[in-house]
Amino acid sequence: MKICNALVFTEDFTFVQMDVLVEGKTIKAVAPKGGLDEIEDAVTVDGTGMYLIPGLTDIHFHGCDSYDFSDGTEEAVAAIARYEAKNGITTICPATMTYPEDMLLKVCQSARAYREKWEAAAKDPHAGPLGADLVGINMEGPFIAMEKKGAQNPAYVHKPDEGMFRRLQEASGGLIKLCDLAPETEGAMDLITALRGEVVCSLAHTTADYEISMKAFAQGASHVTHLFNAMPPYTHRSPGLVGAAADTPGCEVELICDGKHIHPAVVRSTLRMFGAGRVIMISDSMRATGLKEGWYTLGGQEVIVQDNLAKLADGTIAGSATNLMQCLRVVVKEMGVPLETAVRCAAVNPARSIGTFDRYGSIEPGKAANMVLLDQELQVMTVILNGEEYRG
Repeated sequence: MKICNALVFTEDFTFVQMDVLVEGKTIKAVAPKGGLDEIEDAVTVDGTGMYLIPGLTDIHFHGCDSYDFSDGTEEAVAAIARYEAKNGITTICPATMTYPEDMLLKVCQSARAYREKWEAAAKDPHAGPLGADLVGINMEGPFIAMEKKGAQNPAYVHKPDEGMFRRLQEASGGLIKLCDLAPETEGAMDLITALRGEVVCSLAHTTADYEISMKAFAQGASHVTHLFNAMPPYTHRSPGLVGAAADTPGCEVELICDGKHIHPAVVRSTLRMFGAGRVIMISDSMRATGLKEGWYTLGGQEVIVQDNLAKLADGTIAGSATNLMQCLRVVVKEMGVPLETAVRCAAVNPARSIGTFDRYGSIEPGKAANMVLLDQELQVMTVILNGEEYRG
C-alpha cells in the first residue's frame, strides 16, 4: 500500500505533505511528495487534502457500543476493540472499575485471552486485523479514597494491597500498565515503592494535598489520573495534587477532553502549565459511547447519559460518552488547540507513557502501519490497521 500526497504528521510534531509506503503490517518508508513514484506495484491511496496521523491510543476509557471492559468477557473486549479501531483509536489500554477481586480477575483474564488471539492473528500473514491492539490495562480501582470515589462503587473500595495487585497482574499476563491509587490511604506509599519501575503509578481519586502528593512522586509515582477530576481543586494557597504534578518534572497528566468535564480555558492553561509533551488526552468513555441517550450502567451503578455526559442519579459525573477521536475534534475545533498539539497528546504521549512507542504512536519506518486519514473537518475517512484498511 502507498499513501500519496497526504499531510503527514511527522516526528517533529508538524504536518508535511509526504508519501508513505506500507509493506505487510509495517511502515516501510516515509518520503517527500513524489519520492515513492518509482514503486508501481503497490495499491495507491490518494490522500490529497487530507491529514495522515498515527492511530490514537486511549489509556483511560471504560467502554463503548453497549459494552464495558469490566463486563469481564471476551465478547466485550472484542466488541470494544472493533468500535475503537473503526473510530481511529487503534491501540487501547482500557480501565477497570472498583470491583471485588474475583470480578477484577475475570476482567484481567478476558483481556489476556483477547490479547493472545490478537497476537496470533498478527503473526498470520493471511489474517485480517481483529480490532484495536489491547496493549495494557489501566487499573483505576479499587485503591482509591472514599471521599473522592466519584462514580466508583463505594462498596468495593479497597486499601492498596500489593498481594492483590500481584494476583491480578499474573491473571492478566502482565498487561496492567497503570496502577491508580490515592496516596494518602493506608499502604499507598508502600505500594508505590514496590511497583516503582514495574508499572506506572498514577495518583487518582484522592484528597491528597501538595505535600502528600510530592512525597508520592518522590516515592516513584509519575502520572495523574484525569487531572482536576476527583481531587481537590488547584487554588493559589492550596495547589494540591495539580500543583505538585506541575512541580514534578516528567510527571504526565491525563485530561478528559470531551468538552464537558473540563472548561476549554482550563485545557488551554494546562497545556501551557505542563507543556504539550506531558499532557495525555483521554476519553474516559463508558458503554453508552456510540449509542443514543438514556439509562445505562457503570461499575454496577445506574447512570443517565444526556448530551454526551454520563451522571449518577445524584448528579455525580460518571464518565463521558465521547470517544477519543471525537475528543480530538473537540479540542481543535471548539477549544482552539492546534491539531499538531492534539495529535501529540492523543497518539504520541499515551504510547510513550505506557511503553509502546517503539511500535505505536508515530509514522516512522519499522513501526506498525496504524494510521488514520482525516478530512479537513477532522472526520475519519480511512483507518489503516496493521497495514490494511479497516472497516470494522
